[in-house]
Amino acid sequence: MKEMEFKVIEKEKNELTLEVINPDRTLLIPLVEELNKDEMVELAKYHFDHPYQENPILYVKVKSGKPQAAIKRAAKRLEKVFEELEKELEKKLK
Repeated sequence: MKEMEFKVIEKEKNELTLEVINPDRTLLIPLVEELNKDEMVELAKYHFDHPYQENPILYVKVKSGKPQAAIKRAAKRLEKVFEELEKELEKKLK
């Protein structure tokens, strides 16, 4: 599987719009959910501009701070969740 990449489409002080290249919905959906749990995030969503477009668009708007910092925080929290799930799975398979 190819690694998910992000291409900046539009960047403003409190908003960021990214094209998600090689999207993995298994990761993209939890990322958006985690972003929306962040008190500093006003809105996070992703969508496809057109049904035949391959890459979704990720939009993040923050109340304060930088949107890219919010994405990094959410990714770090998800990393911990997936690490814990991996440990639990390893315990159960022993």
